[in-house]
Amino acid sequence: MTIWYTADTHFGRENIMRFCNCPFMSASQMDAALLENMWKVVGPEDQLWILGDFAFGSKAKDSAYVEQIFNQLPGAERHLVVGNHDLRPTLELPWDSISYLVELKDGPQNQPNTLCHYPMITWNHARKGALQFFGHVHKKLARVSQFCECRR
Repeated sequence: MTIWYTADTHFGRENIMRFCNCPFMSASQMDAALLENMWKVVGPEDQLWILGDFAFGSKAKDSAYVEQIFNQLPGAERHLVVGNHDLRPTLELPWDSISYLVELKDGPQNQPNTLCHYPMITWNHARKGALQFFGHVHKKLARVSQFCECRR
């Protein structure tokens, strides 16, 4: 079993192409590409962790739409770490777990990594090899990156 992480999939977000200069003509084309790419790597026994913002925009309010996308996700387990755009239809899906903050053992030393939608300055075991996985900031990470540079 392998654990996979992703964040900010923003399924259904039509205007993401304009904001992020995405190479898609529509949200449905983007959604299909995201799912196809997930299926290429996430195996049938694997865990998939989505670190927030599963869907976005008007389609995120459509229970049938988010359920249809959810049912296409690969893996034996699908987990949600709640993001700021995760609405009731997303939260009502049959996730294996839903949380705002998770400490999950993974990696070569089986270290307790922290999962959260939002970046943190520090986290449990940060100076003992544990990582923090997050989304939310997209390409706007200058302040956090500067902090990381100072720690080296």
